[in-house]
Amino acid sequence: MTIPAGPMLKPHGKKGVFTRFAEKTACWTGHPAAFLMAFGTIVVWGITGPVFGFSDTWQLVINTGTTIVTFLMVFLIQNSQNRDTHAIHLKLDELIRSHRNANTAMLDLEELSEKELTEIREEYEQLAREARHEMRTDEPAPKPRKKHP
Repeated sequence: MTIPAGPMLKPHGKKGVFTRFAEKTACWTGHPAAFLMAFGTIVVWGITGPVFGFSDTWQLVINTGTTIVTFLMVFLIQNSQNRDTHAIHLKLDELIRSHRNANTAMLDLEELSEKELTEIREEYEQLAREARHEMRTDEPAPKPRKKHP
């Protein structure tokens, strides 16, 4: 099957409400102003400790607040991370597919088992060792012995 070069899908510009919210929240929380606001909240909370006598309620406020924010942020950040990861995989797949001499078996490697990924990684590590040997000595690397008799 031949896949045409160039864009296969035209972006329609419509994202779901949650996706837009997750992207904007992840972008905003990664901004230095968000860090400063969180840091300021902790400082204010710490300063008010003596005012409230370091009471259980005073401690419960920060514990509850940070737990809720952390719990919700995990899902928002994971959503953004998943979208980014999928986009990167598709871009890499397209680069592999478009290169004439590429090993197209490398497409969708993320679908393989951990054992299969380890085997492929070991093969590429061996290729890298051979290339470094050739680079350092200007002679072909000795072929490794097979693990199996």
